[in-house]
Amino acid sequence: MAINKGGRKRLGDRKREHAITLRFNGQELEKVKTILQSYNLDFAKRGSVGPFLRKLILNRETIKEKRVPDEISNLNYQLNKIGSNINQLVKVANYKNMRSPNACLDREMQKVSELMIELIETINNEN
Repeated sequence: MAINKGGRKRLGDRKREHAITLRFNGQELEKVKTILQSYNLDFAKRGSVGPFLRKLILNRETIKEKRVPDEISNLNYQLNKIGSNINQLVKVANYKNMRSPNACLDREMQKVSELMIELIETINNEN
């Protein structure tokens, strides 16, 4: 016959070892208190907020957000690189006090402008 030892049951491998700290501003805390009151829970009572928030978070289903396709993401990266190059060219031109850019810079700017127009048309045609 098994003897009832009483006390708390051992959690074993289900023991909670990881902690996440949440910080709320005044408005957010009031919102949390309102939610707790709607479930008839006392915010001031020790041990009521943590388990409630844990159940609230873990019992929810996740919503998959729409992701941007990798091709457009790569295109965005390339556009940012082009923008950085243009900024660098403009800074050099301003630093050297060049009032009118030389023909080479002007040609490069024209190429960049044409490429940007092509990219915008390509994006618009895909959508």
